[in-house]
Parts: sequence; structure tokens; C-alpha cells
Amino acid sequence: MTEMWERFGYYLMVGIFLLYLMDPKRHGGKGFDATIATDIVGSYIALVYLTPFIGGLIADRFLGYRRAIILGGSLMACGYFGLALPGDLALGVSLLCIIVGNGFFKPNISTLLGNIYSTDELKPKKDAAYNIFYMGINIGAFFCNFVAAYLRNTYGWGYAFAAAGVGMLIGLTIFISMMKHVKDGDVVKPMQKEDMPTGKILGYVFVPAILAGILGWNFSRLLGGYHIFHTTSNDAFFFACVPIIIFYIRLYLTSHDNDRKGLGALLSFFAVSIVFWVIYNQNSTALTIWAETYTSRHMPEAGVKWTQPVGMLQTVTLDSIPVTKIDNHFVAVLDDKGNTIEEKGLDPYLQNLSKDKWPKPGEKENLISPELYQSANPIYIVLFTPLMLGLFSFLQNRKLVFNTPMKIACGMVVAGLSSLTMYFAAKSTNIYLDKTSMSWLLGTYAIFTVGEILISPIGLSMVSKLAPARLTALMMGAWFLVNAIAGKISGMMASYWDKFDDKGTYFIFLFIMAIVSAVIMLFMVKSLAAVVREKTGSD
Repeated sequence: MTEMWERFGYYLMVGIFLLYLMDPKRHGGKGFDATIATDIVGSYIALVYLTPFIGGLIADRFLGYRRAIILGGSLMACGYFGLALPGDLALGVSLLCIIVGNGFFKPNISTLLGNIYSTDELKPKKDAAYNIFYMGINIGAFFCNFVAAYLRNTYGWGYAFAAAGVGMLIGLTIFISMMKHVKDGDVVKPMQKEDMPTGKILGYVFVPAILAGILGWNFSRLLGGYHIFHTTSNDAFFFACVPIIIFYIRLYLTSHDNDRKGLGALLSFFAVSIVFWVIYNQNSTALTIWAETYTSRHMPEAGVKWTQPVGMLQTVTLDSIPVTKIDNHFVAVLDDKGNTIEEKGLDPYLQNLSKDKWPKPGEKENLISPELYQSANPIYIVLFTPLMLGLFSFLQNRKLVFNTPMKIACGMVVAGLSSLTMYFAAKSTNIYLDKTSMSWLLGTYAIFTVGEILISPIGLSMVSKLAPARLTALMMGAWFLVNAIAGKISGMMASYWDKFDDKGTYFIFLFIMAIVSAVIMLFMVKSLAAVVREKTGSD
């Protein structure tokens, strides 16, 4: 329940963040073009999953998991409420609170759950526990978008962001009121002689990471304005990641023989799964743009009476309104200073909608709010998880067992097929003159969800199973570091969105990346399965 409400807030914010950044200032948004907006979203997702590294370390060695969760949740609530305030300063401070807060919250609630199910009596139920946990995540992720659509369409962006803060406070209240039930999992692990002292980690990892980030931020000046990773923030982030990645490699190389196999298996899995999370995070970038601009969001009249009262609809008319000036490929036109230009004109939604489908003068066209499509993934999770578990149980009863690494490889292939679906969507029509059916978007979410069920909850469970007890939260931080790198790559890719006249090329590139990762994983299946079997006694 705690994680459900935390994810309610997180996915509510992520679901509308890009739309908010690109919305014209006169409508209450920031008025950024797609390149800047996707860069900010990618940076946010990257940093929000980078901080679990330090949050997990501090909880492991000093703070304990319950206190870390309460501290993190409180900071995140402050951040969400802060986003409701106007001004760029409020935006920056609020994002910082959420980023730091997530670092304390996210790895430690997952670790706490794993610790509870580490007794001999409960170990066999650990996978089931993480599936229930993951179900809670997706229930929160499903409902949040309806709340976001209602509040931002009815009252404005600030109310929607504040709702995320309310959700986080509800989660904290539930956790604090029932904390006695999880106290057995809150154990601070003593350091071993082979572990790097905290002071050395700060000196060998964080100071170099900060210095590397500063170097990356200024590297384009040394190269005469050329960016290695397209933008200044990308350069800074990837430079800063290098010392952290080196730390985990050193952790593996200097570990005891009993720990090395488990750590090696985890790090191999993490490296390969980056591509999966790159595709996953298209949800917040490219697929949000696709839903907003290229998807027919017409709500049939029969559904209007059910959806309009709860704020799920936007309306379009033929009236001239303040809009961001765009060209015929939906690329924002910038002035001499690089700022977007606002003008009076028709709603951009009409630009690639055939005129016979335009609303009549004086009438309104009812549209589904684009963030609602993001609820497709979590509802598919809720629906498909029992079916997938039943399928694997059916196969197991007939001696057709898919071990954990094989499930991950299959999940990679399926994730790739979801991107291939979007390739066909882009090829189904001239998207600059016509819109695509929403069935393409709903279909790609359905396909991807199958891959997600095969990979994401298994990742949480594998960390709990294979990581040494004293390093569990630290390795959970590594799992989220993978999400951070993937989030930044996703944002970096989406910042090139306007450069792709043929959007199919964008999605076919993701498909190829997924298939290559799946092939690499297949080569590792045998060795990884042996480690999992040795450490857990099962496949």
C-alpha cells in the first residue's frame, strides 16, 4: 500500500511532466520546445534513479530502512507540492527534493520487503511477494493518470502536481501506522573486511563523480561547442556515471569468492537490461509525444457522458487560440534567442487531421487526454500477471520450465516487438497529414507489458536473492542505476525526435537494440542459470 501511493505520485507527475513543459506559457505550462522538454524529462528520470545508490548505502550502514523510507517520502511530498508553485526556482528546488527523496525511498522499501521474506520459512514465497508488491505499483500507476487528467483539465497543472504530494503523504501515513509489521526486516548490516569504508566511497566515488560531472558540463567548451552526448546535461550525467560504474566493477573484483558469482550474475543482468528500460522510458517521452500529436484521440459521443464529468476529456474548436508556432512537421519554430514563438492559430491537433473530421464552427471536438494512454500499461500488468503466472505453472507441470535468465531473454524479444509495432504504426499512414488509430498505441503497450512482466519484478527478486545480505540495498541501488542510465538514454534519443522525419526509423532502432540484447542474454543463459540455482536452489 505504501509503494502503491508512492508510485501514484511518481507516475502522476511523470505522466504529465512532458506535456506541462511543452504547454504554452499562456496555458500555465513552460512553453519549451520538444528538444529542451525531453532533455529535462530524461535528466529527471536519470537522476531520480541515480540517487538510490547513495540512499541504499546510507540505509545499509547507518540509517536503517524504515527511517530512510520516511525521510525519502517526506522529501518527495515536499517536491510534488513545490511543483504546484510558479517559477523556475520552484521547479528546480522541487525536482531536487524528489530526486534526493527517491534515493532514500525507492531502494530501501524494496530491500525491506526482501529482508522480511529472507527467513527459511518465507523464502519460497519471495517471488510471490514481489509480484504482489509489483501489483501495488501498477494499481497506483493506473489510477493516477485519471486524477491527473481531471485536475489539470478542470483546475490547472498545479492542482495535478499537488495531488501527487497528497498521494505520497497517504503512503507515508500507511507506512508509519503499520511500521511494527516490518520491523524484522529493518536490520543494519555490519561491514565486512573486504567492504570499502564509507569515507573511501565518498572519496573514491562521489567526489570523482561530482568532478566528472563538472568536467562533462564544461566539456563542450573545450571542444569548441561540440557535445559528445548531444547536450550539456547529457555530457555531465554520463561523465558522472563513470566513477560509479567503476565502483561496482571494483566491488565485484574485490569481493569474496562466495559473493563474486552472485554479484557477477547481477551485474551481467543489469548491463543487458539497460535496453529494456530505454524502451520502457519511451512511455514518458516519445510515446507521450505520439499520443499527443499523431494519435486520433476522438472520444465517441456514447463515451462523452461518462468521461466528461470526471475531467478525462480535452476539447478542440475552430477558434483561434494562443499556440506555439510549429512547422508542417510539428517542430517548434524558434526566435533568434532560441525561444519558442507563440501566436494565435488553430489547435495543433487539427494540423494532421483531415478537414472532414474537424469540428463544425461553434462546436467542440471531444478528445481523450493523452496522459490517459499511460494507464494502459499498468492495467495490462494487473490483467496479464495472473495469466502469465498461470501459463508458466501450466508449462512447469508439463516439464517445460523457463528458468529466470531465459524469461529475461524472452522479455527482451517481446519489448523489441513492441517497438516494431510502433514502426508499423509510423508506416501505416503519412503521419504529417493523417493521424493513426489509438489501437497502435494500446497494442504496443499490451505487447510491452508481457516483456515487462518477464523482466521487471524478476529484477527486484534477483537482487534480493543473489546480493550478499550486507550489500542488498547497495545492489538495489545498482538496479536503479540501470534505470537512471536508461532514462537518460531515452531522453537523449527523444531529444532527436524532431530530427527524424521518418519516425519509423526511430522505433526500428529500438527494435534492433532489443534483439541484440536478447541474443547476448541467450549466450549467458546457461551460466546465469547455474548461479541462480546455486544461490537459491531453484531456477
